[in-house]
Order: sequence, then C-alpha cells, then structure tokens
Amino acid sequence: MSEIKLVVDYEAYEAGETMEDKLKELVASGQSSTLTSLIIGDWGGAYENDSSGIVETLVQLKDSFPALRKLYIGEMTFEECEMSWIMQSNMAPLLQAYPELQSLTVQGGTDLAIDPLAHEKLEELRVITGGLSKAVLASIAGGALPNLRKLELYLGVDDYGFDGGLEDILPFLEKDRFPNLTYLGLKNSEIQDDIAIAASDAPVLLQLQVLDLSLGTLTDKGSEALIASAGVRRLDKLDLSYHYMSDEMMKRWVASGMNVDISDKQKDDDEDYRFPSITE
Repeated sequence: MSEIKLVVDYEAYEAGETMEDKLKELVASGQSSTLTSLIIGDWGGAYENDSSGIVETLVQLKDSFPALRKLYIGEMTFEECEMSWIMQSNMAPLLQAYPELQSLTVQGGTDLAIDPLAHEKLEELRVITGGLSKAVLASIAGGALPNLRKLELYLGVDDYGFDGGLEDILPFLEKDRFPNLTYLGLKNSEIQDDIAIAASDAPVLLQLQVLDLSLGTLTDKGSEALIASAGVRRLDKLDLSYHYMSDEMMKRWVASGMNVDISDKQKDDDEDYRFPSITE
C-alpha cells in the first residue's frame, strides 16, 4: 500500500503555504495516481482555519487519485493543535467524490458534519473527538453504509462538544442498522457506564465480533451488566481498556475466560475526577 502524510508546519504556514498547495503539488508530482492511503495532518492554523478548503480541493482533484482507498483528515498531535480546537467541516462531499473509498477517519469534532452520509463501499468509519455532537451522531446513525464493517466513535464530554445523551447512542445498538458491521466502538465517553448497561443486552451483539467500550469512565456499575451478559460472552473480543473498575471486578474478568482487555486502570478515589482518555 502506498501512503503519504501531508503536513503544513508552523514555519510553512507563516510563509503562506497551504494544504491546498500541498495537494496540488502531490498531483503534479504524479504520486497521486498510485496512492492508496492519504493522511492530512496539520494544515496550518487548524484552530482558526477549517478543513472545507481541503475537502473542496480533494473533490476537485478526485480524478487524480484513482487508487485512493483510505483517507484520514486531521491527524495531528496536541502540540500541533488540541483536538477540540481542530476546525472541521462537512465530510460528505468526499464520500460522494470517492466512490471506491474503503476507510475514512476524521479527527476533531468542532463544526464537523457528515451529511448526507451514504456510501456503497465504505468499510471503516472512525470519528475521533473529545466531544461528538448529537447532530453528527444522528447523521451516522441514519447513514446508508451497507458495507460498513468497523464503526469507531470517540464520544467525549459535554465541555468539548458532546451535547447528546444515551438516547443518541441507542440507535447504534440496533441489529442490522449496518448489516455487515462486526466491530463497534462506542468509546471515550463520560457516560460509559450507561452505554455498557445498554449494550449488555443489545440486539447488535448478535452480529458483532468486537465491542469496544474503552477509554471512558467505565466503573463496576457498567461492568457488572457486561459480565453477566450472554451476548457479551459470545464476542471474540471485548475492549474495556482505560477504566475505573475495582481490583475485584478485574479479577472476575480474568476468571471469566473471555477475551477482554482490562489494561490501563485509572485511579478512582473521587468520582468527580473521572474523565475519558481524550477530552480537550
């Protein structure tokens, strides 16, 4: 697989270079014709310049990326730009322009939209945020993605953009909403216990191989429902890493014989200081 990551660092940004320039240079070099994976990193001033110009340029240049199957918009470290500061835009035009795309990852939830969401061949959708809006959740839940196999949503906290509740997450627990889905990640949430309880007897378990509830504020409350679930026991893997479970509950998971990741236990002395892994 041929993969390239494009970045506009601080010096280049101050000199006036743009990500749109970088994309046009990539096409002019001829490398875009065989590229299968493209990562868009820091585009310079991502805290004040949204990704709409990048989306528009990629749409205009679509015929120059005939082999593109994997696209990541916004892959950057917190030193480059805090995740909650990354200004995104509507990703739907990219899906319309690249009908052969198989994987889309977006990092940063501010001003993010994926509307309308429809794609015949997309197999993987990852949305990494410190706070995912209920509008985006609704767009994804209502999306037409018949070939989707992996859905990974970093839900985050209300201080950084999560304005929904459990009711906005429940649609993802329905069976056959995405008929080929085998991996479901509802993670990095401040309501991880509520999600775990709802997921423990959810119809979607009948089609899943992997359930990922990692990186959130999971405690014994949510874990109790999961460990008692027959549907959870039939999974190939359960990911609960980064959690606030007690030592006793962890021992029960070890004794369960299930393939469960319970690594990265957090200190839980005060529930007011329990946070998902990624927020700001």
